Amino acid sequence: MMKQSSMQSDAVKMAALFFALSLLLIWLPAVGIFLAVLIPFPIAFFTYKYELNFGIGFGLVAFFLLYLITGVLSLFLFLLLVVPGVVLGELYRRDYPAFGVFAGTALSTVGAVVILYLGAMLLFDVDLVGEFQEAMTESAEMSEQLLMITDGGATDAMDGIYELIEHIPVIAPALIVIFGVAFAFITQIATGGILRKQGFNAGRFPPLRAWYFSKAFIWYYLLMYMFILMDFDQGTAVHTVVSNLRPILETVMVIQGFALIFYYFYNKGKTMALPLAIMIVTLLFPLFLQIVRILGIIDLGFDLRKRMSDQG
Repeated sequence: MMKQSSMQSDAVKMAALFFALSLLLIWLPAVGIFLAVLIPFPIAFFTYKYELNFGIGFGLVAFFLLYLITGVLSLFLFLLLVVPGVVLGELYRRDYPAFGVFAGTALSTVGAVVILYLGAMLLFDVDLVGEFQEAMTESAEMSEQLLMITDGGATDAMDGIYELIEHIPVIAPALIVIFGVAFAFITQIATGGILRKQGFNAGRFPPLRAWYFSKAFIWYYLLMYMFILMDFDQGTAVHTVVSNLRPILETVMVIQGFALIFYYFYNKGKTMALPLAIMIVTLLFPLFLQIVRILGIIDLGFDLRKRMSDQG
């Protein structure tokens, strides 16, 4: 009886939080977009505390009630926020390590984005990639007009931006994967932190300096660049595959590079504020990402962190 009363109380509180965050996202997207990573928390909390079946039931009831208010839009929220919330809560309940939880959450999020994209095209005849491309083009044109570009170098830079925008339909799969993985990562950090404050055992990610990708990635990276040098014609299957692998593998190398930077300062006994400042500056000025990527390639290929550790 006590457990049932506690469950009902938690259901009311978590449902209220879920609806408040969801409606903020819908009605005030400028604010709600920053709160979106918190929406899976109520679902994850209920799943963790009362096990998978009750978590799924709670998610379905939340979806049905949200449907009465928002209509078809609730389906998008269900796939993108409720399903990953159930996965997140269940994997934490089973005491999976942080990266195991992340793998499941990322797969469910990427899968949800793919379903949403296909659903938007089939049900509403809306090409989300095309809409995004059009929005990016309008933004670039507005920026060009505001800056009143006359310098040749700046014009070349804008030409590069327009070329990238034109390339968006080709790299759409990579963009979907990167978005899904990034969203899952931020959601897990936010949800895991709140669960720990509630007294649940939600494993933390190891510090960035300890992150290390499989050596196989260096071979994937080199093989990818071999195909790039072969210069396959645009529109061919190989060109499409390589175009999508490139941003994903380059992101892997950048993360590896940042891990090396953080390890270097840790190994030298320096404050972690320094590598954090380097990361922020690098992200603000993407030109430096080339250097970080090279560091990641070298670290993955030559075990720099192991050499640093051996040298003390």
